[in-house]
This record gives sequence, structure tokens and C-alpha cells, in this order.
Amino acid sequence: MRGNMGKKKSKPVVAVVGRPNVGKSTLFNALAGENISIVKDTPGITRDRIYTDITWLDKNFTLIDTGGIEPESKDIILSQMREQAQIAIDTADVILFMVDVKQGLVDTDSKVADMLRRSGKPIILVVNKVDSFQKYMADVYEFYNLGIGEPFAISSANKLGFGELLDEVISYFDKDVASEEEEDEDERTRVAIVGKPNAGKSSIINRLIGENRLIVSDIAGTTRDAVDTEVVYQGKEYVFIDTAGLRRKNKIKEELERYMIIRTVTAVERADIVVLVIDATEGVTEQDAKIAGIAHDRGKATIIAVNKWDLIEKDNKTVNQFTQKIRQILSFMPYAEILFISAETGQRLPKLYETIDIVYENHAMRVATGVLNEIMAEAVALQQPPSDKGKRLRLYYITQAAVKPPTFVIFVNDKELMHFSYTRYIENQIREAFGFKGTPLKFIIRERKENK
Repeated sequence: MRGNMGKKKSKPVVAVVGRPNVGKSTLFNALAGENISIVKDTPGITRDRIYTDITWLDKNFTLIDTGGIEPESKDIILSQMREQAQIAIDTADVILFMVDVKQGLVDTDSKVADMLRRSGKPIILVVNKVDSFQKYMADVYEFYNLGIGEPFAISSANKLGFGELLDEVISYFDKDVASEEEEDEDERTRVAIVGKPNAGKSSIINRLIGENRLIVSDIAGTTRDAVDTEVVYQGKEYVFIDTAGLRRKNKIKEELERYMIIRTVTAVERADIVVLVIDATEGVTEQDAKIAGIAHDRGKATIIAVNKWDLIEKDNKTVNQFTQKIRQILSFMPYAEILFISAETGQRLPKLYETIDIVYENHAMRVATGVLNEIMAEAVALQQPPSDKGKRLRLYYITQAAVKPPTFVIFVNDKELMHFSYTRYIENQIREAFGFKGTPLKFIIRERKENK
């Protein structure tokens, strides 16, 4: 049966580009509104808020802020802007190019506009700080000179003009639907290989491919520039999404990091499984935690591949100590599988394929409702649900609503009483019964009024 199982509709990515102080972050924060999911125990993810998920009408997309360091001179501003424009062109489906009505048309804007225009990507010109349409409309029209098309007048601070802008943004998404249909039969396992620069991502991909000379082709990554590589291993097809290519010299560290995170978000979005490559010689770092947080936020199955393991002096405790360290720093994803590998020697790489297969199955696993309710009833009998002010939590019913990741809906009498710790307890019981190794589980708690 060739169903629609492996179908990967990835969320479109919209990037904001513009000079310092034109109001990119204000727009970003205004659009993100209250729906910013801050995962408390995920370090460093949402603090520097590079991306956020936005829903408009029935469309979801990821908004990315391409950054803005305060440079000293005009030349530096231009080179930074070019850099940001390049990031946007590389990774986004739609680009918002933001200018400031009060500063008017600046030479840098024209140069960046040329670059964006040549990219062939949909560019929407956003003129910010238009607090009064009467007052500024004549100044808005000046921006027609950029040759990007109609300017959209908005005020990020006062949230004016957002509706028209968002309508325009989502109007570009449907254009891809045709190509989506063609992909409908795609049941290949999609694996994003992510990690810090120099952790050995490319060497792992080369090794995985090298041993399986049946490489079909290199498909240049659809709209984005991550290169997808198709591989057939033991009769199964895989697509590896590589985020390498970050060897940009002389770049400011923050810019590089931002670039890496943006590239990671776009690669993770398109994958079913994420392989996070950690450099064993460096150990697990804050940066690794950020990258892992993206996969976790996105509900992807994750394998942690500790590379360069051949370079580590080992005794019988080394693996355990390293594993503990990973579990401690990446405490928000206890479900992730850990493998110690070496791209250099090829150590345990076949095991990586094996683990990808297992984790893929778990990520797409469905559990029958009857069995789920048995497990829940047993869990409740073993550990009484919490109560507050004499009212006790009651769990009525559980069902699985979706896969990738497996998502469960639990109906209860009072949402407030369903503490995080009890949800975690139910999760552990389900994991105990079905394993679900490598994949996060999502729980949605719904209230159902008691029948009096």
C-alpha cells in the first residue's frame, strides 16, 4: 500500500531583511504576539528568538529574523545587509524586505533590493513606521523606485496594516501546491544531519553514501539550498538533508551562529528524523543544546551521534560518563537515542541506519485506542491523580490524534488539575509499554464536563 504516510509538507519559511533600526524586531514581536512557546527547560532557544511560528487564517509558517548587528559605518551596514539578504535568499520561501518611511529611500536599500530582485524569490516590500496613512502615503510611494513592486505600508508599533501584509505573504504559499502533489508518493525517510560547524556532518554523509554506491542523484534542495542526497541502503530509500556549507570565513561569531540556526530550522522542518552530530573531542556544548532544542520544538524524532569517538581515550566508564553528560545538558529530550560513531573509521555507521529505521517507525507509530485506555486506567490505579481543594482530577479517555510525532488527546474533568508532572507520568507509562524510542510524544489535555 502506498499511502500518504511519508508525505512531508514542510512549513513555509518567511524571512525579514532590512537595515538596522527599521523595526524588524518590532514586527517580529508584534506578529509573534502571545503565541511564543517558551520551553522552560530548553536552554538558549527562545532567548535570542530568531524564529517563531505564525498562523494566519488557515496557514502556518515560520518567520525568521535575519539579524541585525549595529555596525559602525555605511560600508559595514551594506556588507551585513548583503549577508542577511543572502541568508534569506538561501533559506526562505518568501522574503519581507523592510524599509523605514521616516528615513526615506537610502542607497543601501537600493543595493540590497537589486540583490533580492535577482534572486527570483517572492519579495514583499514592507514600509514601516507609517503611523498615519494620510500623512505618509506620498512618502510610501517613493519606494516604488526600488523596482520590487507595490509597497505595503504598516506600523509595527501600532500593528497597522498587518492583515493586508499577511494576506500577501500567504498568497505565495499555494503556488507550491502543484509540486507538493507530485511528491505525494514520497515515502522515503527524510533525515536532517545537523550540528555545529566542524562536528563532521559532511564526513558522515559522505561515509553513509560511500558505502552505498547506489546513490541515485543529488537533488539540489527544492527552494532552499540544503543539498538533498538520495541513498538506497539494503533496499530502502533515504534522503539526507545536509546543512553543511557553513564554512564562512571571517564572519562575526553571532552572525555565524544565527546563520547556523536558520539553516538548521529550515532543514529540520523538512525532515522526519534529525541526527544531531556532536564532536566527541569537544563534548556537548550550549550550541548543541540550541540545535537539539530546535528539533525538540518541532516534534522531530532525534538521534544523537557522537562523532570522532575514535579520538577519545577510553576506559570502561567513558561511554557512561559521556552519556550522562549528554542526558544532563539535553535533559529536555530524554527520548533521544545516543550512538557513538566515527565517520573517519566507519565505526557503528551501519548501526546509524538501523537506528534511523527504528526511530522512524516509532515516530509514525499508532496505538489502538482500547490499548491506550487500558494503560491509562492501570496508571491511574497505580498512582492517584492529583487533587486540589477537595477536587480530584479525573481522566476519562485517551486517544491518539496524530503521528509524527505521536500526539495523544486526554479528556479530563478539569484541565487545571492536570499538572505537568502527571502528564509526564502518563507519558512514561505509555513509553514503558510501547518503547517510542527516539521520538517525542505530544499530549493535548481537553476538558469534558462531568455528567451529573
